[in-house]
Amino acid sequence: MGVFAGTTAAACVTSSLALTPTTPFSSNKRTTITTSSSKCRIRATHHQNLTAFPSTSHLFYAKSLRTTKPRIFLPHLIASLVDQTYIMVKPDGVQRGVVGDIISRFEKKGFKLTGLKLYQCSKDLAEEHYKDLKLKSFFPKLIDYITSGPVVCMAWEGVGVVASARKLIGATDPLQAEPGTIRGDLAVQTGRNIVHGSDSPENGKREIALWFKEGELCEWTPVLTPWLRE
Repeated sequence: MGVFAGTTAAACVTSSLALTPTTPFSSNKRTTITTSSSKCRIRATHHQNLTAFPSTSHLFYAKSLRTTKPRIFLPHLIASLVDQTYIMVKPDGVQRGVVGDIISRFEKKGFKLTGLKLYQCSKDLAEEHYKDLKLKSFFPKLIDYITSGPVVCMAWEGVGVVASARKLIGATDPLQAEPGTIRGDLAVQTGRNIVHGSDSPENGKREIALWFKEGELCEWTPVLTPWLRE
């Protein structure tokens, strides 16, 4: 039935064009061709300068031909996304024996450890590290806490390592930290929240330079790297 209807319509158009005198098309004028022998009506619009295709109308340009901004993927630029962060297990974490657990979480995530040492922090170093908090009322107590025992200093490297480390560590207040995070699982008070992590890539570089001397960082390539990043 569909084939018959299509054939009839085609015949109607052919008959219409054959029986109607030729009417010259003029620029920008709409012409209607009608025959009395059928009820078919064909409307054709003549677009000026049609052969030159000067128009950007969708009638003359397919979507696939429209200019789009090219998307280029350059795998070698991934290296520029690699950040560094400073992670420190605080004196309470060392005393409680959770250093191995904390290191394991970062290793399992897939980040690369480039620096590690047990260190007794001096007052001057602690004040320099926390200088942004110098005007806070709890600053003296914080310095006493950080210098009360040895800390474990770590430098970690990886794509998005700063933001990811903050998620692994959890909220500053352990009671607000999500289960599964280091603080959410292992700490109960802000004043004893086990671990420190850089809050930005810039601070990551600054803090690593502050806590590690030249030659204390190791550059190496983990054999698992191809299974962690494209």
